Amino acid sequence: MSGILIQNVSVDYPVEGRGLRRILNGIDLEIEAGEFISIVGQTGCGKSTLLRLILGEEMPTDGQVLVNGRARHQPDRTCGYVPQRYSLFPDKTVLANITFGLEVSEFGPFSLFNPSRPKRMREFRAEALRYLRRTGLNEADGRKYPHQLSGGMQQRVAIAQALILKPPVLLMDEAFSALDPGTRTGMQRLIKELWRESGTTIVFVTHNTREALCLGTRVIALAKDSASERGSSVALDISVPHIDFDSGEEEIHRLVHHVESATIPLPEPVYN
Repeated sequence: MSGILIQNVSVDYPVEGRGLRRILNGIDLEIEAGEFISIVGQTGCGKSTLLRLILGEEMPTDGQVLVNGRARHQPDRTCGYVPQRYSLFPDKTVLANITFGLEVSEFGPFSLFNPSRPKRMREFRAEALRYLRRTGLNEADGRKYPHQLSGGMQQRVAIAQALILKPPVLLMDEAFSALDPGTRTGMQRLIKELWRESGTTIVFVTHNTREALCLGTRVIALAKDSASERGSSVALDISVPHIDFDSGEEEIHRLVHHVESATIPLPEPVYN
């Protein structure tokens, strides 16, 4: 079980001809192991940047990000990652896509020359089939290629691909936004069920405030300062463990309004 600690983190990006632009400004967050965190905010507020910092794909300009007490320097098996667009190899079957991470982790780039490879690959495929079934797919789907699957099925494979590595932390970046409404609803319920079963810490970035509230046990809203060059900070951090897809519409609507109001930057004061 891994907790996440984000300490006074700021991120600046270079802008051609304009020096540096601040994206995140002084972010302080503590995420306990096993929490389901939803992160919301307007486009360009740094939600995905924050996720990449936890992943270790980017480094903060100031401050530090710790997972399980260790500073993040590069992606590794501590954090699984499910992007908006499916990260599947088109020339590999579904099963081969799911076992790829296990194969590389165990054998490295010279797996074909390892005498234990055939036995271990049989074990990996058996485990991959178990994860396929957990995500609602079956053995026949495992023999297919990504182009033979619907968008929802591809996203299920991407989730299985991340979960089979048993990461203490699962990062999801707009993972359901490209799906049709019916498929999206099914995937939302699936990930909530898998979270309850596994106890994995999940950090879920979304533009959909209702989705954020119904999935997360805690919702964090980022918003830009009225002076946008100062970047985004935490505008709201609320616990919502009692909200789910079957909660009353009136309460959900009230909370949606509360969260979305926090993501709108206030205008700068005008002094006469």
